[in-house]
Amino acid sequence: MQNRNKLIGAAIASALALTAVTTTAMADTTTRRHTTASEQDQLQALHKAAKAAGGKVTVYIGGDAPSQWDSLAAAFEKQFPDVRLHLVTDLSKYHDARIDNQLATGHLVADAAILQTAQDFDRWKKQGDLLKYKPVGWDKVFTNAKDKDGYYTGVFYGAFSYLVNTKQLPTKPSDFKATDLLKPAFKNKLILTYPNDDDAVLFGYKQIVDKYGWNYLAKLVRQNPKLIRGVPGSAAGVASGDYLASVAVGGDARPNGTQVFSNTETFNSWAQRGAIFKQAPHKAGAKLFLSWLDSQAAQKSAIATWTWSVRKDVAPPTGLKPLASYKNTDPDAFAKFMNNRAAVERFRSQVELYFGQVKGVDPGDPTGTLGRTPGAF
Repeated sequence: MQNRNKLIGAAIASALALTAVTTTAMADTTTRRHTTASEQDQLQALHKAAKAAGGKVTVYIGGDAPSQWDSLAAAFEKQFPDVRLHLVTDLSKYHDARIDNQLATGHLVADAAILQTAQDFDRWKKQGDLLKYKPVGWDKVFTNAKDKDGYYTGVFYGAFSYLVNTKQLPTKPSDFKATDLLKPAFKNKLILTYPNDDDAVLFGYKQIVDKYGWNYLAKLVRQNPKLIRGVPGSAAGVASGDYLASVAVGGDARPNGTQVFSNTETFNSWAQRGAIFKQAPHKAGAKLFLSWLDSQAAQKSAIATWTWSVRKDVAPPTGLKPLASYKNTDPDAFAKFMNNRAAVERFRSQVELYFGQVKGVDPGDPTGTLGRTPGAF
């Protein structure tokens, strides 16, 4: 796959800055072979149904760069070349508005959505907008990564924490503290994604404020950070060595940096949710895509090379422990935060007092050409 995504612990993987890593050894070979064959049989049946229904599917997926998920689309198309996939990438907060408008006007284009706006899936479920569908391997998906009734299912775990230049880390990287960024060495050397532009980043700052108070943000701003839109740019800035650290983001910061999961700092992790719409024009194609993505084979080759899989039978990437073993993160916390929209907006408004209004073009749609109904066949 070209531009293989590599984003350790991140919900948003960028083809601009990512490379592959090797996955760790999996479970018993005999059991794996049996499971894979069984799932592949199910996928072939779904493939046949998708072709009979026209062989099309449009998926809206959250991301910060137009090419971010090209490798994912290429992997799907390689296995199912006769199914036309429109995988449309943009910020989740723009995709959910498109979907709501399409539902309101009766012209739904998106067959499925994979977004970080967790609250939308709970709302769409309550409104009756989602198709009840348990994709292939659903019983192997961790409980905190799926709806108990089967209306949405996670496709990967994202994780945002600190990206830090390796030369600036303590002898034990796990001893890193947020207060380290207030040292003179980081003056003019921080690159930060606007927290008031991305709710997953915003929640990371909420965790920081909860621990260190608002005065920490005042001190952080006095370090004169460069503020940008999109997570990949922060990772790229640390990777290049031009900047020494970033906050509440994820990404491949090599060769000069690394993502730090400190023993003392809480970090944001969540299951990126995927679902099919009840009124989807290409339900069969959507079922095939989500089942393929949640299958053991795809989780191993397309997900667990850069982040945690949502499946119990797929090991994390080399260098990462199982997510459940990290005691300073709660994969359910982000969804709870997202569902209290009044509290989210109050916190966002206060954060904006420190960082200012968001400036710059949409990194997911820099040319402004996606419009209301991208991906329409």
